[in-house]
Amino acid sequence: MGDATWWQRGVIYQIYPRSFMDSDGDGVGDLPGILARLDHLSWLGVDAVWLSPVHPSPMDDFGYDVSDYTGVDPVFGTLDDMDELVAAAHRRGLRVLLDWVPNHTSDRHLWFQESRASRDSPRRDWYIWRDPRPGGGPPSNWLRYAGDSAWRWDEGSGQFYYRVFLDSQPDLNWRNPEVQEAMFGTLRFWLARGIDGFRIDALSVLVEDDRLRDNPPNPGYRPGRDLPYQRELSVWNVDRPETRELAARMRKVVDEFGDDRVLLAEIGPLEQTVAYYGAQGDGIQVPFNFELLSVAWDAEGIAGAVGRYLAALPAGGWPNWVLGNHDTSRVASRVGPAQARVAAMLLLTLPGTPILYYGDELGLRDVPVPPEEALDPIARLIPGRGRDPERSPMPWDGGPGAGFTSGRPWLPLGADHRTLHVAAQRDDPGSMLTLHRRLLRLRRDAPALVGGGYEPVEAGGDVLAYRRDGPDGGYLVALNLGPRPARLAVPGPAPGRVLVSTHPDRDGAPAGATLELRGDEGVVVGHGG
Repeated sequence: MGDATWWQRGVIYQIYPRSFMDSDGDGVGDLPGILARLDHLSWLGVDAVWLSPVHPSPMDDFGYDVSDYTGVDPVFGTLDDMDELVAAAHRRGLRVLLDWVPNHTSDRHLWFQESRASRDSPRRDWYIWRDPRPGGGPPSNWLRYAGDSAWRWDEGSGQFYYRVFLDSQPDLNWRNPEVQEAMFGTLRFWLARGIDGFRIDALSVLVEDDRLRDNPPNPGYRPGRDLPYQRELSVWNVDRPETRELAARMRKVVDEFGDDRVLLAEIGPLEQTVAYYGAQGDGIQVPFNFELLSVAWDAEGIAGAVGRYLAALPAGGWPNWVLGNHDTSRVASRVGPAQARVAAMLLLTLPGTPILYYGDELGLRDVPVPPEEALDPIARLIPGRGRDPERSPMPWDGGPGAGFTSGRPWLPLGADHRTLHVAAQRDDPGSMLTLHRRLLRLRRDAPALVGGGYEPVEAGGDVLAYRRDGPDGGYLVALNLGPRPARLAVPGPAPGRVLVSTHPDRDGAPAGATLELRGDEGVVVGHGG
């Protein structure tokens, strides 16, 4: 792994800035707050931070409705604060990535204000405006995320504009070369200020069919289980070939600033995701692998998901793994607190780059928010789909405001925040935080766990096992995905010893020829090189 880049060797830590650390008592996290907590990230052992949007925004979608791509919203601080944060992170050996939202702007962005003002506006074609169908109605049958028409009527100019998400998030027209250059310019602005890369939001919906052909119905749609827009197959408005070409151009822009800058991207199903690596490896370096977010949490389901993903990777494609983010129920709520420890071991011992969501290192769970108090606009559009619960503030200590704020937090803290927090876990050898730190340290010291081979090991029942082998030696990872004790015959001539267990009382113990696993226990066994 000596020639691997930092993002291949490293672990990326996602911060939702509103919820990480508030420095000024307004209840909302900010950039000076993140700066004040950088030492936590260095101590933990991650290598980069990815910040969800901090740009100026009306906050209809809490920053994913950008009104200025080259600024910082006052709620988060200033450009000087961003520069200071980046410099301080770099001094600690941490990289900084920003969220980039290219599909749409806020309707209060100057570009849209000008586009909407007149059909003759020089920026009219910066967005997607169309007349009604002959006879009236939206120009196509395309659905937006909420399940109604993706076309919004604008009375002032007498046309529809296209938007995939909120009414206040009009889609940019990426077929327009002026839009392309303006957006590429926003990447260059941040790269010149020292930003190390970007996570691209909703990349697969960037371009739509220019003939506005109707999508076919989805014969497999399951009412009440699938999202409303999945009533149709998004053939003509998602993952168009032009989007993949634009992704390669984004990569070229980033490469202008050196081969150590990186692009992460939110895309979609596995077959789409792997295509964005590019035909010659010239696309997105880290197209997010979401397979573990929805897999059946058992040995067969996880083994199948891992195998399918690794088999689907193109030649030279570097793997990555996601267990949580700002749009998904927290892993400890999905699989339970005991299995969340096993999940951490899985995430940090599979080949490739792990992406860790803030608070998962503590085992945070979703914090319920009553429907009438929901802040997430998706909760109002699609009842039961709100994302507030996984965005609760980070608990740093047991004091008022959990050390997150001296004011009233913008979202409620967890009911257990007085006991489940960083200060309580930092020196506890059995804590979830300590487990993460030990796994991160092991991963850093064991190149085989980053880029070594991956070989499934035959195991029965609820046990998932695999070997990771490299020049530094061999490692057996055995994960008991059930609550009952289990046994695993240790393959190979040298049983080795337990390097890390989710139950720390056996760290350092000989593994033996037969490995006895307690319920909900995972272990990493080291073998000689």
